[in-house]
Amino acid sequence: MTTTMRDILNPGSNEPDAEFPNAPSDWTRATAEATAGNEGLALGADHWATIQALQSYFARNERPNMRELQDALEERFHASGGLRYLYALFPGGPIAQGCRLAGIEPPAGAVDKSFGSVR
Repeated sequence: MTTTMRDILNPGSNEPDAEFPNAPSDWTRATAEATAGNEGLALGADHWATIQALQSYFARNERPNMRELQDALEERFHASGGLRYLYALFPGGPIAQGCRLAGIEPPAGAVDKSFGSVR
């Protein structure tokens, strides 16, 4: 049997959430909503799209590249306003706060006030 990234991220999970196939094994939508509520956010469609994108990126990359990740998010939301829009969605930083909501440890540098976070 071949071990996939899904197996690593969801050990023992028979049926991962179809919309969030790259979610960590201990992550659920309810935990994301609870974390968001504690941080004063109400999750909308673009929050969930960002969470999916972050989980997918981290499933494909063992060593996250902050610049690459930020550029990918900016490109994904370019039509809505790019990073400016993402910072409106995630006042704590689209990468730092987004990772917390996605159940992923924010990469080094994500909480640096000069890069990836405003808190």
